[in-house]
Amino acid sequence: MATAGFAQNGAAVKKADKQYDKYAYIDATQTYERIAAKGYKSAEMFMKLGNAYYFNAELDKANKWYDELFAMGTELDPEYYYRYAQTLKSVKNYKKADEMMAKFAEKSGEDLRAQRFKSKQDYMDEIKANSGRYKIEDAGINSKYSDYGTAFFGEKVVFASSRDTGSFAQKKHKWTNQYFTNMYSSDNTPEGALSAPVKFAKNVNSKFHEDTPVFTKDGKTMYFTRNNFNDGKRGKDASRTTLLKIYKATLVGDKWDNVTELPFNSDAYSVAHPSLSADEKTMYFASDMTGTHGQSDLWRVSINGDSFGTPENLGTVINTEGKETFPIMTDENELYFATDGQPGLGGLDIFMAKLKEDGTFAAPVNIGEPANSPKDDFAYLIDTKTRKGFLSSNRDGGQGYDDIYKFLETRKLICEQTLSGIVTDLETGEVLANTKVTLFDDKFNKLKEVMSDDKGFYDMGTVECGKIYYVRAEKDLYETKEQKITISKTTGKTDLPIQLEKKVKPVTVGDDLAKAFGIKIIYFDLDKWNIRPDAALELEKILDVMKQYPNMKIDVRSHTDSRASHKYNDKLSDRRAKSTMAWLVKNGVTEDRLTGKGYGENKLVNKCADDVKCTEEEHQANRRSEFIITAL
Repeated sequence: MATAGFAQNGAAVKKADKQYDKYAYIDATQTYERIAAKGYKSAEMFMKLGNAYYFNAELDKANKWYDELFAMGTELDPEYYYRYAQTLKSVKNYKKADEMMAKFAEKSGEDLRAQRFKSKQDYMDEIKANSGRYKIEDAGINSKYSDYGTAFFGEKVVFASSRDTGSFAQKKHKWTNQYFTNMYSSDNTPEGALSAPVKFAKNVNSKFHEDTPVFTKDGKTMYFTRNNFNDGKRGKDASRTTLLKIYKATLVGDKWDNVTELPFNSDAYSVAHPSLSADEKTMYFASDMTGTHGQSDLWRVSINGDSFGTPENLGTVINTEGKETFPIMTDENELYFATDGQPGLGGLDIFMAKLKEDGTFAAPVNIGEPANSPKDDFAYLIDTKTRKGFLSSNRDGGQGYDDIYKFLETRKLICEQTLSGIVTDLETGEVLANTKVTLFDDKFNKLKEVMSDDKGFYDMGTVECGKIYYVRAEKDLYETKEQKITISKTTGKTDLPIQLEKKVKPVTVGDDLAKAFGIKIIYFDLDKWNIRPDAALELEKILDVMKQYPNMKIDVRSHTDSRASHKYNDKLSDRRAKSTMAWLVKNGVTEDRLTGKGYGENKLVNKCADDVKCTEEEHQANRRSEFIITAL
């Protein structure tokens, strides 16, 4: 009987496989799950169950079946480790998700998603830092179906919805069992409430699928996404699948008309989700056209009147082997988009990348919670003046398959930093005008060169947050100085003062050679008076100066920290002074040119007296030697 039972199950699996291959995932999963409930185990079946839910963005359900798949110990392609990690994030098991990502990185080699994970092991810290910046609530226009993808059109908000309008002939998309979407609009009141949705541009809405419109500022041109369907005819690719294209429509009177497809569309790939730059000379969109790195990439194309240039891939700073989609370019040159290829909270996360002056993009930044969730979050839209906007998500607690949420951004994401400072003379503090100051990146590529003004001030302008730079200052009669600076990851101004030393420094009786020549303090270990290797290097400088000036005499003054008794410290410092003098004598300085004394803890340079809690570094600052010129 058992054999007969599994034979029946086997027949059911074949039926489900046929449905799966047609992308009828909702139907197939029901069959597979009934079989699994009877104890039937198959790596292939668990794989297809997991994929079915994964491709439908139901990551928590996919997680259940990927758990079963990985429990079987079957050898799997690297991609399954990535998918499993994504589903683990959807149930907030971030520790195990990171373990799976580490294995994915190990198995996948040069995959960009793996490289990003390895280079951003602290991605959760970044997300945490960027979180808490939004007040989010239901937009008030959602149905029990799929509602997503908003656009501003005058005082209206236009969006896509698969809500059933009562037509029994309404087509359903076999991939998700959701109705094909049409465009709807709601009036956007000053208070932020949206009116009851109504069909938008009825003569543009077809019997298949329209979504993600964008409008020119004059309100006379609309670009939107539609299935490969025009003039009542549906186009298909080589596998007979109807793909997506971007269409253009113009407003004639009060109707949208003259619907034409854009010239870079194709029956061989999808093009979708248009967005316009502030000057409306560039369109950003998603596509899987030739040259795409993953499932879908972000692209841009120039617009010149009614003509379009050649689409350009935004490159690997933005795109991965995963899915990049739903781009929105703001009038602040900030590109918001959804991706599952960057380290995030799970599913599609919304990221922002700043468009730089040279046309390239800064590294994308996760916009944090609650804008992002463990599920899919996408179709971000913001009014940069009011900081109000909308996003779409299939997060828990929604009304339908996808829902639209309205938000208020309470704190801007972008970290803006400037770098500047004042150049001065190290010894006198005098400001140094006309100093050449050069900025280099962490690979010592020259980025910018400026001259300090009559007040010694230099300004490098805007720099990238979190980046390492080198600043080099050069001036006649001064030693060239180079300083390393790490820019803060939060908005602000980085002040980098630069102090230059004169190449030739006058000294006189009473001066400390350590200060006059930039010689480091001669440090001693706790309870020790022997000369450390780093101390010997500094003493070599003292020795060299004394050889240049044979009439120079110095008084060596040794100091301790406050630990141990006064009596002990007096003796210890005296031994250190004598140890320093002995090293100089051993290396050629006559004894009559040297005097020395230990001062114990009587001349501390900081707060670290008896019974004051201090760090080891603070105590070490008190363990020092000075070299005071007594004769020349």
